[in-house]
Amino acid sequence: MSLLSDNIRHLRSKKAVSQEIMAESLAITRDRLAKYEGGKSEPPNEILIRISRYFHVSIDLLLTTDIRKIDLENLLKLDDNRILLPIVVDNKGENSIEIIPHKARAGYLTGYSDPEFIEGLQQISLPFLQHGKFRAFPVAGDSMPPHKEGSFIIGRYVERLGNVIDGKTYILLTKNEGIVYKRLNRNGKNRLMLKSDNSFYEPYEVRASDVLEIWEYACSIATKEAEPDLIDSQSIREHLIGIRNEIKAITRSKI
Repeated sequence: MSLLSDNIRHLRSKKAVSQEIMAESLAITRDRLAKYEGGKSEPPNEILIRISRYFHVSIDLLLTTDIRKIDLENLLKLDDNRILLPIVVDNKGENSIEIIPHKARAGYLTGYSDPEFIEGLQQISLPFLQHGKFRAFPVAGDSMPPHKEGSFIIGRYVERLGNVIDGKTYILLTKNEGIVYKRLNRNGKNRLMLKSDNSFYEPYEVRASDVLEIWEYACSIATKEAEPDLIDSQSIREHLIGIRNEIKAITRSKI
């Protein structure tokens, strides 16, 4: 038995339809459907698409997730046939916030669509955060002051790219970089400009197709006491930018 065959059989049973009825809807024979459910053969892409549309479940979910372990009613339906895994609530029915620890930061790129990975995360509840799906992400580096290494940004899930507001800060999960926290601007229809609040770091673009998730800044949690600025950080920043520009000038002159 394959994961796909288990999922097809489970979904058909949950839908309470016979193999004959489902096979007729898919325009295939009952015997062919029985082979898919029994794991004796794999459906070609064309039939897989029909199965996905029949159950209103993404192909990614059909192929990679044991659907018997999750509540399909609690999945957020996203653009491009993607999914967000179940919203976690506590025993009072309140929305819980999954925390991505620093040690799991790298693993989130592959685990974000794995129910067992998400369910294994620690959770907290903040009563002042309502009306949305929230998740806490660790801060890395110094590109977004005053948020320091070790802090957490709590984001509210953004379902559509069109809901992104220029100039606001967001946590992004991208195919190439994993988790990043930046100030966003929509640079054309299919691109985003990512900007750091620390001017030492230059802005850069990402393609919208490379963005897997977007979470709007909701609040932050600092894990270390704030320290007074004994040195003028702006002067240091300007000095570093000057050095960077000098290096660029030297590099160009050698080309």
